[in-house]
Amino acid sequence: MRSLLLAHLLTLLLVARRDVTGEKAARKPNFVLIMVDDLGIGDVGCYGNNTVRTPNIDRLASEGVKLTQHIAAAPLCTPSRAAFMTGRYALRSGLAGAGSVQVLLFLGGSGGLSSTETTFAKRLQLNGYTTSLIGKWHLGVNCEKRGDHCHHPNQHGFSYFYGLPFTLFNDCVPGKGSDVMAGVQDTLGHLTVMLGVGLLSLVCVRVCGLLEVSPRLLVALVLLSILVAAVWYVPFKHLRTWNCIIMRNQEVIEQPMTVETLPQRLLKEAQTFIKRNAHHPFLLFFSLAHIHTPLFKTPAFAGKSRHGRYGDNLEEVDWMIGKITETVDSLGLANNTLMYFTSDHGGHIEDADPTFGQRGGWNGIYKGGKAMGGWEGGIRVPGIFRWPGRLTAGRVVDEPTSLMDLYPTLKYLAEDAQPDRQSDGFNLMPLLEGKVERSEHEFMFHYCGIYLNAVRWHPAGTDSVFKAHFFTPNFSPPGAGGCYDTKICLCHGEHVTHHNPPLLYDLFRDPSESRPLTPGTEPRYAEILEQIARAVERHRETLSNQQLSEASHSHADAQSVHSQMTLDRILWRPWLQPCCGTFPFCGCKENTTHI
Repeated sequence: MRSLLLAHLLTLLLVARRDVTGEKAARKPNFVLIMVDDLGIGDVGCYGNNTVRTPNIDRLASEGVKLTQHIAAAPLCTPSRAAFMTGRYALRSGLAGAGSVQVLLFLGGSGGLSSTETTFAKRLQLNGYTTSLIGKWHLGVNCEKRGDHCHHPNQHGFSYFYGLPFTLFNDCVPGKGSDVMAGVQDTLGHLTVMLGVGLLSLVCVRVCGLLEVSPRLLVALVLLSILVAAVWYVPFKHLRTWNCIIMRNQEVIEQPMTVETLPQRLLKEAQTFIKRNAHHPFLLFFSLAHIHTPLFKTPAFAGKSRHGRYGDNLEEVDWMIGKITETVDSLGLANNTLMYFTSDHGGHIEDADPTFGQRGGWNGIYKGGKAMGGWEGGIRVPGIFRWPGRLTAGRVVDEPTSLMDLYPTLKYLAEDAQPDRQSDGFNLMPLLEGKVERSEHEFMFHYCGIYLNAVRWHPAGTDSVFKAHFFTPNFSPPGAGGCYDTKICLCHGEHVTHHNPPLLYDLFRDPSESRPLTPGTEPRYAEILEQIARAVERHRETLSNQQLSEASHSHADAQSVHSQMTLDRILWRPWLQPCCGTFPFCGCKENTTHI
């Protein structure tokens, strides 16, 4: 009898254990995605830098998989992040610009990520994930009125948002100058002064009786002067108030923000989110404000690196990543959490200061940088995946991959089999796990705004990665390695040089893009250009078909491919400006006594 009871008890224990392990095995993985702003691939130790200390980033690489050809879809923030979030080139979502303006410039503009686009956060949210974005967004807020939040992270699948709906830029710190349409500001400022001087001269002439001046003309000139002054002064001279804000979900909680405590606040919010959601599947997108200028001056890191303030900031970034990793590990989540580290694009090599030296990133051996179209330095970024027990530690993948691959990868891991829209990325898991050796990216297309700047081709059966540049930015001064006269390169008109035939490089043999191929040095020269030309035709057909397909469904869908970067959508509109308090008297401070 006793043996029968023991046998029955043992059976119950085995069944219970099977149920528990079954639940554990069935639980979907967590995702912690970390993106640094403007980080150069040459800034990180595991990518060859031996002068800046990045032990925590290096640890992620040693415990996971490092990608050596990880490519951003654009060399600037807004289009790169739009492509990352949607798995589609920014041109498809209307977030690629045609002129001088390539990123969103005002929170009070109406441009942004359209509600017709789907992000990986939305897909995960629909599959039971708790999702959060902590940090930088830079994909718009409002469409038609203040508070409609049509472009807001909450509308794009993030259950919780804390951070910068815009970005960190020099206007956020008094005395650092302005990053927004500086030439336009100067022109409007000079025009205001000229009108003021002209008006004062006419008043003096009339008072002295030297010339009869109509009172109506004086009134008209006064009104015109006030209008021009308002157009210049209100949006541009209050940029710190309009753009430098912190939101928690859809509420503005600090305006303007206190930059000095921002890193600590973002880190605490990210750690709190992980702890709060440790017992069910979650997605955390930790989008750092570093290492975009202005650089932070956190006392604990000031003067500690060998590369001035930029190095100090980079070592602070590494420390923050170490804290996030520590939080994941301390909660016992490591074996069920995919951690990912990257940058939105390459470093800004033209950003330097006579006092503090280089303020932008270093792109290693790669030519070019931020805003330089298809040059490798602006689009090749760090890419590290860590998942103990699932991914082999220390593995290196030397195949073309893209930031757009995150969308299909997360969708696959979340077991989301629902049909989706045109995608430009591929599921990376077979490559990361070593089940395949070749990337699915045979061709990749590199845009500078709306313009197709370059194409890379990775032919089957070879290590070669050929890249053809159809045009390149004109560096200034001549002979320089960047656009130092203008501080940022442009990709249209007189700012570029077109190449026919295209400049052609083999990145496998010439990663620095310093030796263009010719028919005399590359036997397959004509075939390569022909294959690339055919790929471009096929790619452009997908763009045309996408627009026609969406237009046939509804008017709203047709609008999804309309440009969000036109002047009328970018410029500041008072009725769209996020504000705490009564507009225009916006101002509030977050309680940070707990930091």
